[in-house]
This record gives sequence, C-alpha cells and structure tokens, in this order.
Amino acid sequence: MTNEAGDAPNFLLLLPPTPSPPSQSALRAAYRETLAQVLKEVAAASSESSNGAILEIALACSHLVGQENRPNSETYAETQTVIAGLYKLTCVVAAQEKINVEGADGVDVRILIVSWSPDQSDTVRLPIGPIVDLQTLANSQRPWQYAFGVESAEGEAFVKAFVLAKQSRTEAYHPQGGIAMSAQTQADPQSQSIGTVKRHNHVAVGGTFDHLHIGHKLLLTMTALCVDSTTFENQDQARSLTIGITGDELLKNKKFAECLESWHDRQKAVWSFLKAIIDFAPPTNLQNINIEEVNGQGPNGHAVNIFIAPDFVVKCVEIWDPFGPTITNEEISALVISAETRSGGKAVNDKRKEKGWAELEVFEVDVLDAGADDDGKLDDTFQSKISSTEIRRALAQRKK
Repeated sequence: MTNEAGDAPNFLLLLPPTPSPPSQSALRAAYRETLAQVLKEVAAASSESSNGAILEIALACSHLVGQENRPNSETYAETQTVIAGLYKLTCVVAAQEKINVEGADGVDVRILIVSWSPDQSDTVRLPIGPIVDLQTLANSQRPWQYAFGVESAEGEAFVKAFVLAKQSRTEAYHPQGGIAMSAQTQADPQSQSIGTVKRHNHVAVGGTFDHLHIGHKLLLTMTALCVDSTTFENQDQARSLTIGITGDELLKNKKFAECLESWHDRQKAVWSFLKAIIDFAPPTNLQNINIEEVNGQGPNGHAVNIFIAPDFVVKCVEIWDPFGPTITNEEISALVISAETRSGGKAVNDKRKEKGWAELEVFEVDVLDAGADDDGKLDDTFQSKISSTEIRRALAQRKK
C-alpha cells in the first residue's frame, strides 16, 4: 500500500535513538505507547480521506553517526534489526488496536532512517537516502500536517533538534546526491579504511510486491540501504537499484488471483515507496527525475527506469523466472532476500558460477511474525497485515 503525499494527509513521528540492544521488549517499552496514540490519530485522519493517510516515522539511528564513508554493509545487520523490529512493533500495535495499515484507505507507514545523536558532528548528507541527517529531513519541506514526538528526555531532545533544523533550513542542494563530507571527515584516515568489506554500487531484489505491505517495505528499505552512497572518492561512480517484479502471467494461479494488482500498479507502488525513503530533495530545487519505460526483447527486456540523480538509477524490471537480472547483468554485486527465501540466493549464485561470474553477496531481512513475547493472540490479525495472500483474501470477501 502506498499513497502519494499530495493525495493523502501526511504526518511525521520523531522517534529518538533506539535502546541497546533493540530487542522487541525494549522497543515496545520505548515506543509502544506513543506509536499506539499516533496510529489512532492518523487512522482517524485516514477515515476522512478517500486515499488514507501517510505516517512517516523518522527513526534516529545513533549507530550510523560518523559512519558516512564506510560501506553500508558494515552497519547493515544492526540497521536491519532496528528497522525490522520497529516495523514488527507497528504491526503488533496495529493488530491490537484494530488499525488498518495494509489497505489503500488505511495508514501508510514508512520508516525514514535518520543518522542522529545528541552529540553528533556537523557532517552533512545530501538529499539521496535512505540514510539522511536531520537537517536534510528538515530541508525536504514535506507536507506534514502535524509532527509527533515521544514524551521523554530523549524524545524532547530529538524534537527540539528537528525544530532548530527547520528554523535554520538551508536550500543547498547537490544534484549528484550522496554525501558531502565535512573537512574533518575527509581528513580522518580511519573513515577511509574499509578492510575486506566490499562496497556495492549495484544491488538487486526480487518479488511479486502485490498489495505492498510492511514486509515489502522492510525488504525495499534494506535493499536501498545496500547501495553505497556517493563519496568524495567515487563522485562519478554509477549506481543502480534493481527491483525484479514478477510478471502478471506467472501469478495467474495465485490464491485470490482476481484481486491481484497489475504489474504496472505494483511497479508504481514500489516506486512510490522508494521515492518516499530515498528522495529528500526540497520541492524548490525542482529535482529532475526522469522516468523511461523500456520494451526490449528477451528476458528482462521490459523495465521502467527512474533516474533520480546523474549517478543513480532505480530499475523496475519485469521478470519471468526466479533469477531475473541477477544472471543477465554481471555488474550486480549484491542481492537482498528474506530469510525464508535463502535457497533462492544460493540458486542465483550457482547460476552465476556456471557463467564464470563473481558470486553475489547476499543480505537477509528478518521474517516478520507475531513472536512469543507479544501480548494477546495476534496470529490471524498480525498475519493479515504482512501477507499479500491474506490482503487479497480480505479484498475478495469484501467484494462478495
């Protein structure tokens, strides 16, 4: 589920840095009460709108501060745990409070990754995410109707910092995207040492992405994060994010196929969500995003390519097999999968080895489930929020 910001009321929730370690019980203690209250208020607004409502959760990630010039793979595991935990908590709260976060007429929740801590340096990021600093978020001038915070010392500090950033808003914009390092960061030799960790400029993910739900959002967010940002060392390095989206013909035997979205609708939903988490250019800068549809012959010939910066393209490719562009595009170096599709990653690398290509580095995202530490019986209601099949089942029942 995704909505365009101009079509639905838009709200912002500022969450201070996560507890360490970010266990589900710790996240629940830190955020549950606030999250429940905010979801109820935004749900009330969605009921008055034919297009639902948008809730953007700006999550402060202190572990990302000072890591601007390191490969994103070094912080992937910790970031994935935090984002997956917060999305899971959102589903749990929504299930308990009977709040719609899966339908087009409900609350469209999006987690924004903000590199911030109370004592952070003056490093400035440029407006291509998914990791942004607080100043970039403030500069984005998104149409939030209201901003919420957490009633705690940490929460108040984060809100205060955001208000100050809004007041000192600058219009500086760099069309290349990526990161602008302060002189201190550039001069730090430790920040340039990456050891054996590899940078990834071309990353892929695949799926049906039918009725985009929170599980899809986690997968897409972590895929976007795996594409390393532009640095002063590789300003001209081309980057791409490839999303393989299953063709309509392969889905005709799915359960409740009559409620399946078309490939173009699924592609638009994927891009709408990705744009929300990676494009923070303020509207006054009139960022030039070029979109082109390609209808070539052969496998992976049909695609929608979105150029969001001179060095960065998002490729939405129609796929007709489990491999997609990972075995036709040698420059792809990383693949993001869910833990339940681990065998698919191995199959891709087996194919690449047969071709004499380098294997992909495979990154996993957690499978979201209710878990044993959650209150109440959530299996059915929780599952309906993170399963395309269950969403289609509900739609089919409503049609009857």
